[in-house]
Amino acid sequence: MKILKKMLIILLIIVAILLLVIGIAFGILKYKTNKIIDDYSDIYTNEKYKNPVKVEGIEVFKQDVSCGYAVIEMFSKWNNGSITEQSLYDTYGKVVTSTGKAFEKEMNKQFPEYKTTMHKYLRSEDLIDKIYTSLSKGIPVPVEWAAKYEDEWTLHYSLITELDIPNDKVTIANPYGYTEEITIKEFINRTNFKSYEKMPLFLKFGFAFGFFEKNTIYIIEEK
Repeated sequence: MKILKKMLIILLIIVAILLLVIGIAFGILKYKTNKIIDDYSDIYTNEKYKNPVKVEGIEVFKQDVSCGYAVIEMFSKWNNGSITEQSLYDTYGKVVTSTGKAFEKEMNKQFPEYKTTMHKYLRSEDLIDKIYTSLSKGIPVPVEWAAKYEDEWTLHYSLITELDIPNDKVTIANPYGYTEEITIKEFINRTNFKSYEKMPLFLKFGFAFGFFEKNTIYIIEEK
């Protein structure tokens, strides 16, 4: 009985510690989420953004393997390369771009002539500014966001090709096989995952423990 009692106490302590860790993780996630939600309305009157910016020549591919691989294929095609989803899968025998840092690493590996930097938990206005700056330099912007596939929300990679702030429009090459044109408000709601209201618990844990991130883009710069 004494051994059983000790085991029960140890089990209760372990459960309490786990609950504490989970609580702290979700508390930090809430704090980081609150920090990125800001008033970005000034962008509509800022002279810096008066001209639309667009990258031409992006061909949309419908993913067969993964959205991360499809974005790499789209970027490669635009960059006059020959990387495809299938060539990536043949190389690894699996998908290696399931997390943000892994996607960043693969972009740097496949395109050594560029430097790809992951920016996560950006304030909305900073997110928009970095996208505008990159597109103005003629380079598309990979984004990690919420997207619908057959009426179901998913975590997804896509490629931003145009930002027209005066006309309240963001254009995205979506590896689900089409080009999206949406308002800036909808775009922000999807990058901060507010749109994904009924997110499965395992994905919520993924955000809480840093496997996935909000307001995340990948800025690609020539070396």
